[in-house]
Order: sequence, then C-alpha cells, then structure tokens
Amino acid sequence: MGLVILVTGASSGLGRAAAVRLAAAGHRVYGTSRKAPAEHEHEGASENEPRMLQMDVDDDDSVAVGVDVLLAHAGRIDVVLNNAGISVVGSLEDTSMAEVRRQFETNLFGLIRVTRAVLPTMRAQAGGKIINVSSLAGMLPLPFQGYYSASKFAVEGFTRGLRMEVRPFGVQACTIAPGDFRTEMTANRIYAAAGDSQAYGAQMRKTVTGYEADEASGADPSEFAALVEKLVGKRKLKPRYLCGPLMQQLGVPVERLLGPRLFEPIMRDHCKIE
Repeated sequence: MGLVILVTGASSGLGRAAAVRLAAAGHRVYGTSRKAPAEHEHEGASENEPRMLQMDVDDDDSVAVGVDVLLAHAGRIDVVLNNAGISVVGSLEDTSMAEVRRQFETNLFGLIRVTRAVLPTMRAQAGGKIINVSSLAGMLPLPFQGYYSASKFAVEGFTRGLRMEVRPFGVQACTIAPGDFRTEMTANRIYAAAGDSQAYGAQMRKTVTGYEADEASGADPSEFAALVEKLVGKRKLKPRYLCGPLMQQLGVPVERLLGPRLFEPIMRDHCKIE
C-alpha cells in the first residue's frame, strides 16, 4: 500500500501533474480544488487516480474540513505538497493593498493553514513530509511580480524555520523552487486593477511579454512531477530543490557567486529594463 498524500491546487498545472503521477505510482492521493469535485472524482475513479476534495486554502474552516475528510477516509497523512498559488502582476507602487493581501493570503497564509492543520497528525504518527512549492522568484526577485516574489521569499523562510522545529517529531520539510513551466499559470495571471499606469505601463508590458515567452518555452510539468515522486520516496530531505530550465536554475549559484549588486544588471537585461 502506498503513502497517503495531500496535494493542494491539484486541479491543473504542476499540482495536477504531481497528483496524477503519484496516484499512478500506487499512492493514495487526495488533491484539492476550490470548486466542489464531481462525485466520481471524490471517490476516485480508480485506485490509480487522485481523489479530489473541495478546499479553499484562503479559508480556515475549509482547510479544517478538508483535512478532517481526508483523515476520515485514510486515517493518516504521510506527505503534503503545498502547491496552491496565484500570481499577481503589477508595479509595487500601483498594486492595491487588497491585491497584495490576496497574493499573500494564498501563497503564504494558505500554505501555513494547511501545514498547521496536518502537523498534529504528523506529530502523532512520529513522521511525515511537508513539501512547500516556492519559486526561483523566491530567491531571484522579479520586477512587476514583486509581491509574488515576496510571498515566495516568505515561503522559503517559513520552511527553513519549520524544518528545525518539527525535526524532533520525525517530520521533515523542504521547498521545491520551480522556474518556468508550461502551465495554466500564464493564462491565470492576475493583473493589478490599476492596470497600465502612465509611469509603469509601457515597461511592465515589455517585461511581462518576456515572462510569457519564457513560460511558453518552459519545462514540461512532468519534470516537476518526477521530482515530487522522488522526494516522496527519499529517506532524508534537503532544505531546497530546484527544477525547471537549467539556465534559470543556474541563476541561483551565479547570484550567490557575484553578489546582488553585480547580478542585478543581468536580471535587468533579462527583464528588458534599461
């Protein structure tokens, strides 16, 4: 019998790819979506398909109910893949505070809600893995996705602290930091209501067009899913794993080698900022 795995944001993109692969490998996978699942999805069309649960990670009660339903079905939780996330695009000046809160509500606070909801069970089991999806943008910040980057920086910090706190209970935690992948994230990007401001609009359009081109030629989600499957089976997790296009991954050690001051012009050039 495989492990019991919870995957948030499993209705599409990287989360869907991971959930399907893990279920095909024989694990008992519960994927979450904000929308109510079809009855056959909730029950699982077969043993090798993910079962879908309704869960809105932005809502305390929804997370609590979703975890309770999972435990009623499976009796334990071995692995959580905190994947649910959104991307808000806009200048740091023009993005409203409501939009900033929305960005952090899903990417950080939602991840924290799910983590807190499963930890009592994992501590009682004396084991479990929490895999938090960060981003290369959580180490190399992106202009006009500054609040997205900030939310992912926060995920990195949260996870590093979590690793040390839960280690005595046999629970492990790590982040996966993806680069660009060919997913629905491009089409689902949320633009700040302020739109193309006179000050930033032209530059933002140029920069975001470049991001979209990178995403269109990005890695296949199967690469992410394969890494998740590997981590689920590992005895000991490192703090962080990178995935996606190799040239993007190399940005992390290059920035560390050069330092932020010398690396920033490279990022500006890539983002088409003069």
